[in-house]
Amino acid sequence: MLLQSFFTEAFLLKFIKFSLVGFSGVFVDFGTTFICKEILKIQKYVANTCGFALASTTNYFMNRIWTFHSTNPNVMLEFTRFFIIALIGLIINLMIIWAMTGKFKVNFYVSKLVATLLVTLWNFLINAYYTFV
Repeated sequence: MLLQSFFTEAFLLKFIKFSLVGFSGVFVDFGTTFICKEILKIQKYVANTCGFALASTTNYFMNRIWTFHSTNPNVMLEFTRFFIIALIGLIINLMIIWAMTGKFKVNFYVSKLVATLLVTLWNFLINAYYTFV
């Protein structure tokens, strides 16, 4: 059922839009993370959290309007759902970065890119079936 609904044209279009919004969020996320980590000298996991939180907030509004065309009048409930999913995604993101940088000695930004790609898929599926229904 999930695979069948995933491969409809409308669902794929939503995924493409979600990915484009996410791609713009990557610039917000990486830019904020870079400024916090490299310029402000904030600890890398805190810097990563700042970037992720700001990107999640901007992504919510862009996805609400453009990707899912939500007209739900309960914006706070919808935003709360979106943000909780993003927080779970953040935990997944941090675990991947921790494992890749700590255990496998992969570059921080390469690890962050891998984590971002995996968490994007998580976020889309859960938001499509829970937040913006």
